[in-house]
Amino acid sequence: MPDGKRILITGAGSGFGRSASLRLAERGHHVIAATENRPQMTGLIAEAKERGVELQVENLDVTNELHRRHAHTWDIDILFNNAAIGEMGPLSEMPLDLIRKVFEVNVFGNLALTQGFARQMAERGSGRIVWLSSIAGLTTNPYLAPYCASKYAIESIAQALHDELKPLGVQVATINPGPYQTGFNDRMGNSLRTWFDPGSSFSAERFTTDLGVDVHLTDDYGELTGENQKDPEEIVELFVRLAEDDSGLYRNFLPADRIDETKKQQAAVWDLRR
Repeated sequence: MPDGKRILITGAGSGFGRSASLRLAERGHHVIAATENRPQMTGLIAEAKERGVELQVENLDVTNELHRRHAHTWDIDILFNNAAIGEMGPLSEMPLDLIRKVFEVNVFGNLALTQGFARQMAERGSGRIVWLSSIAGLTTNPYLAPYCASKYAIESIAQALHDELKPLGVQVATINPGPYQTGFNDRMGNSLRTWFDPGSSFSAERFTTDLGVDVHLTDDYGELTGENQKDPEEIVELFVRLAEDDSGLYRNFLPADRIDETKKQQAAVWDLRR
């Protein structure tokens, strides 16, 4: 294994970020595992201690300017922009405040954090920024519009940063996961309970999403199923490869068996009829 790198992973309180932080720390890297809130820190610190790994756990809400300012004092080689939230439901009925929150976290918060580290890396002439995009950044799915739109924005931001920063010695890449069983998709579906009223909805009573979560909405808000979601282990290993391999592709899409289908979905938009 190459010499240990200094790695910051945001959104490390759960899912890909949590598992990847522990895995990379076990491999000898200095990992700063940043969680959105302090309660998330407790469990992560305990698990790192149980596994016998050194892990720097920090509270970093990417939408908080004071948190970002403190984070920019850290000297890192690699930034994983993994922090994200999502909202599910019919776009024509969803409260705008929820949509704005998705963009504040996924787009503006992550970009503000990235800008400070981009300067640090450019001045040094080396560094790597990895954006956690999604299959939802390449194809738009009904009832997932806020999440998809935020990931489409990330796709554009990451590509522009790639072209702008490469001459300065800074690498930029994306990870585009399909549906994986991390709990994220299920939490996104459960968020419907805060605002959606099936009795007064004019647009739909059933949401079936390409993220592998079916939401069956009844008077008591039904249930979530995630049997189509995959084991996240291959994404965790992808974090490791992107941290340790200094070469490779800009876009990193998994699972591989969804690539052709995704390309067909992209092409089909050209012939989509009103």
